[in-house]
Amino acid sequence: MCFFSIIIPLYNKEKFIEKTLNSVLDQTFTDFEIIIVNDGSTDESLSKIEKIKDSRIKIYNSINKGVSNARNLGIEVSNSNLLAFLDADDIWEKNHLEEMKALNKSFPNCGLYAMGYSKVYGENNPIKADYNGISLGPAVVDFFKSSLKDCIAWTSAVMIPKSTFNKIGYFNEELRSGQDTDMWIRIALDFKIAFNPKSTAFKVFNFKENHLSISKYKIDRIKVLNNFKEEEEINTSLKKFLDLNRFSMAIERKRSNDIKNFQFLKSSISIENLNFKQRLLLSLPKNVLDTLKKIQISLIKINIYFSPF
Repeated sequence: MCFFSIIIPLYNKEKFIEKTLNSVLDQTFTDFEIIIVNDGSTDESLSKIEKIKDSRIKIYNSINKGVSNARNLGIEVSNSNLLAFLDADDIWEKNHLEEMKALNKSFPNCGLYAMGYSKVYGENNPIKADYNGISLGPAVVDFFKSSLKDCIAWTSAVMIPKSTFNKIGYFNEELRSGQDTDMWIRIALDFKIAFNPKSTAFKVFNFKENHLSISKYKIDRIKVLNNFKEEEEINTSLKKFLDLNRFSMAIERKRSNDIKNFQFLKSSISIENLNFKQRLLLSLPKNVLDTLKKIQISLIKINIYFSPF
């Protein structure tokens, strides 16, 4: 049995999968298997990975059923109790698995392990994610409180024991978007979460590329935000975490002219959980929000990043 099983769902990532896969093969810690679930790719993704010869690589082909199904298949066929996830266009630093192993050794009884990450927009320099109230070193954290800015759990920088899935279930295949957030919440309600803010992974934004969880399914995230009504009534950290996600989703819905869901999301937010900037943005008309988004994208292109958080 290997120490890590690395699960990579793959759908039409011919431009990126080789670089992603090489970032795994270049790891300083080498006791792992790589499970690639080809989710019905229609480009050259499969031929790209078949050219890379390494006995640790295992390829499973499936008809296109979405990222949750692909990850769940990877979980089922894995040979390790420790499962690391990586999307097919993201990148690991060489020490990612080594640091993840150390985090597991320091906190052996957690339900989820997360490393810090940086965001890469196009050809720009990486921007480190910004976490809420996190110290410099690894620790067991309040997941919801720590994720009020950037979420401390991001799929390509987490490791989850298989025993966690055995207790709470796998990724929700009925969700085509937001399934990762749903998973983090379910885990955080039942388990301790270990986090090391050291950045060992890169979250790559390729807006024009195909993803297993694509924009037309974003509305599924509303379901996630309403699945924990009872829990948020007694957990103030969860309530604020969900309200900030509702805020982001409400802005997206207004910009998509979905006023019904915008109003629903807005009415579900406890206004005291938003800062002044967020309250102002909720009140702005669509055309102003669209303009502000264009300005934000222009600033990102010159490596200046502003968020409403």
